[in-house]
Amino acid sequence: MSRIGNKIITIPEGLNITIGEGFVDIKGKFGEDKIEFDKSVLSVELKDNILTVKRANDEKRVKEMHGTIRALINNACIGCHDGFTKKLAIVGIGYRAEIKGKDLVLYVGYSHPITITPLDGVTVKVIESKAKDVNAFVEVSGSDKFKVGQVAAQIRETRKPEPYLGKGIRYVDEVILRKEGKRAGKK
Repeated sequence: MSRIGNKIITIPEGLNITIGEGFVDIKGKFGEDKIEFDKSVLSVELKDNILTVKRANDEKRVKEMHGTIRALINNACIGCHDGFTKKLAIVGIGYRAEIKGKDLVLYVGYSHPITITPLDGVTVKVIESKAKDVNAFVEVSGSDKFKVGQVAAQIRETRKPEPYLGKGIRYVDEVILRKEGKRAGKK
């Protein structure tokens, strides 16, 4: 039994939802999204601002699709109504970031700057930091959860945080386990 698939989705005010043959179209103030599904095994019903996803039978593949489609529709509703945001911190001497047009340019210790172009529907902002150990913050936001996470992962991948000094690009809520250097073992 799919516990995720059986949960109801409460539709907030300001979202327009259209259910068609094999798709759900969601429009809100932060964007729009279209979720497609197999109409032969799943059905979506909207009644009194409550959306439910139902399956035709109890086969394993259908149960898997049931939970997945329900989660995709829920994420699309949240993204179109509120949006998604990921925040990254840039830590390291001389490390910095700037916006040129729509692109993010990172200066993170390489001999050349690294340019990252965000996906469609994703915006990137650089926020200067007042904290002593963080040089700048990069905020990635958009209505599609996958795209926001993908762009944030690309930014983090350019210079992963290292465990000795903590330099690099990390998520704000990420915990980096610090190691002691070689001098710790010598006496």
